[in-house]
Amino acid sequence: MIHAGVKEIKNHLSRFLARVKAGEEVVITERGKPIARIVKETEQRRAVYSALFDLVEKGIVVLPGKSIDKEEIPAIEAPGKPVSEMVVEDRR
Repeated sequence: MIHAGVKEIKNHLSRFLARVKAGEEVVITERGKPIARIVKETEQRRAVYSALFDLVEKGIVVLPGKSIDKEEIPAIEAPGKPVSEMVVEDRR
């Protein structure tokens, strides 16, 4: 398994895709934390939408109509201290 940062993937995508075609997995990291994985597509490992197609056709599953926009999610008021204060206290 290969780990590579977003910038490295962006600059050398073809090189990484060639390695994926050869059977390796690539984990994309952002600031050292994994955010995505690129794996070789096979007949047994179909994309989620392809795998759910029959269920969608039968009306058993409904796929989302659009992606969730972070701007549309309303803020939630919670009692107690803000998380930022708790983090600062925890670092002391």
